[in-house]
Amino acid sequence: MMNHFIVQNVKTLNFDTERFEKKDIEIKDGVIKKVEEKINQSLPTIDCSNQYVIPGLIDMHVHIKSGFAHDFLAAGVTTVRNTGGNVLELKSLIEAEPTAPIPRVFSADRIIDGPPGLWGDTSPWNYVTSDETEAILEVRRQAETGANLIKVYGLLEKDLMRAVVEETSKYNLPVSCDLVQSKEINCVEAARLGVKWNEHAAGVIQALGYNSLTSWDGLFVEEKLYPIAQELIDHKVILCPTMTLFDQMNKYPSVWNPLKENINESLINQWKMISQHKESLNLSAKLTSINQAFSRIYKQLGGTVVAGTDSPAGIYTWPGYALHRELELFVQNGWSKIEAIKSATVDAATSMGIHDSGLIEPSYKADLIFLKGNPLKCIQQTQSINQVMKGGRLYSQEEILKNKPSESETVQSMKEFLDVFHSQVNESWYEELIKIL
Repeated sequence: MMNHFIVQNVKTLNFDTERFEKKDIEIKDGVIKKVEEKINQSLPTIDCSNQYVIPGLIDMHVHIKSGFAHDFLAAGVTTVRNTGGNVLELKSLIEAEPTAPIPRVFSADRIIDGPPGLWGDTSPWNYVTSDETEAILEVRRQAETGANLIKVYGLLEKDLMRAVVEETSKYNLPVSCDLVQSKEINCVEAARLGVKWNEHAAGVIQALGYNSLTSWDGLFVEEKLYPIAQELIDHKVILCPTMTLFDQMNKYPSVWNPLKENINESLINQWKMISQHKESLNLSAKLTSINQAFSRIYKQLGGTVVAGTDSPAGIYTWPGYALHRELELFVQNGWSKIEAIKSATVDAATSMGIHDSGLIEPSYKADLIFLKGNPLKCIQQTQSINQVMKGGRLYSQEEILKNKPSESETVQSMKEFLDVFHSQVNESWYEELIKIL
C-alpha cells in the first residue's frame, strides 16, 4: 500500500464553485496534502482520468453491526453515526485502523427509554427506567464507556429526560431523541430541555396537538409546521429526517431496490418478517408526508438538515445504498444536487464537530469516492462507484466485500460481547439472549 502518492487528472468536486474541476490530489499517510491543477513531484501516481471524485459519504443515522459494516463502505459510506447500540459491541469497528475496509464509527450506547420500553425491557441495546438516579448513572456509564452521544426515546418521562440532558452536558456530549411513539413530550419541549438532535422529525405531530401517532389521522396543515420548525431552529436543533425509512414503508411492496448482491441474508429475512406486520407498517408509513414537509420547511427557514437512513431498521433500508436513496429524496424534496451531497458530507461532519472530513481540501482525511458519472447532472450518479478510498487506501467494491465476516463469526463475536458486557452490568437479560444464539 502506498503511503505517499498523487491521484492525477481527476474531476474533483469543489463546493465553493459548485462544479467539478480537473485536479491532482496529493495524499500522504491518509491525509490530503495538496489539491492543485498540476502537482509536479516524483511520487507514485494513480491516473483517474474521466472519473469524478466526491468526499466519502456520512450516514448520520444507522444501527451498524460487524456483519454488514463492509456494505456501508462498499457503497461509499466512509463514516457512520450510530444512533443506538452498544459501544462495547462495536469496539472492533470503532478502534479499527483508519484504512480498514469498514466505515469510521461514531456511536451512541444503549438507548435510554421509559417503561415498558419501545423495544421491551432493559437489554444490551436499551435501558428502561422510571428512576432518575438510575438514568443519571446510566449516562455516566455510557460517557465513561466512550459514547459520542446519548440517545433517548419518547417513553422516557419528561423530568427524567431533563435529568439525562443535564447529566450529559457535564461530559460535553449531545443528546439525540426519537419521539415517534411519545405520549408525554413533543419535539419543541425536548428542544427546550436541551436535546440537540431530532431524529426522524419526531415529535412534530405531538407538537400539533396529537397525543400519539395512533391518534393522528394523517392530516396536517403545512403552515402550522413553520412555528414548530422555527422554535427548533432557535434552539439550534439539528434535524436528521431519515426520509428513506418512511418512504420504503410507504411504497411497500414496491420498495426502492438498488439491486445489489451480497446483502446479508439475515437482514433480508428480518425485513420480510417486519413486512408481515402490515398494521404497524402502515402506521409508520403515515409519517412519510409530514416527515418530508417538515424537513423541507426546516431547510427553507435555515435549519441544519443532515442525511441519514436508520439502516437497517424498518424495511429494505439497504446498508450504505439507502443513503444514496436518501440523497434522491432530498433532491425530490427541493434540495439542489450539491446541497444534497453536502448534507451527507461536509454538513454532516460539521454538525458532529468534525473538521477534517467531508471536503476535498488539504488537511482533510483522504476518504473519497471515485464515480463514473457526474452527480451534479443526475444525483443517481452517486451510485456509479468505481472505487472507494478510506484513509488513503484505494479499494474496489469487490475487495471491500470479500472481507465480510461469516455468519458463524458474527454469532461467535456476539456471544463474546454478551459475556463481557454481562460481567460488567450483571443484568437479567443474559440467559435468554444466550439461549437464542
